[in-house]
Amino acid sequence: MVEGKKSEHTENLGSHGGRASSWLAVTIMIVGFTVAGFGLTATSWTLIWVGVGVFVVGGILALVFDIFTDVVIDAPRVGMRAEDHR
Repeated sequence: MVEGKKSEHTENLGSHGGRASSWLAVTIMIVGFTVAGFGLTATSWTLIWVGVGVFVVGGILALVFDIFTDVVIDAPRVGMRAEDHR
């Protein structure tokens, strides 16, 4: 690498990690999905509905925490141009 010139991989160090509250909501939904899936394989209606309930709670938390505002829109990458396809 030539001094003074940045690599295209180090130019844009933006983060797409999200907030801890968003990850909490997603983790709760994953746990609910897993519990419901295990309930399906074990043929246990109780586990299925508990899993669905946990998933719904995670979804409500996702709405309350507004997880869609975690999206970071960064500058276009080098080499990616909008082309006119007429």
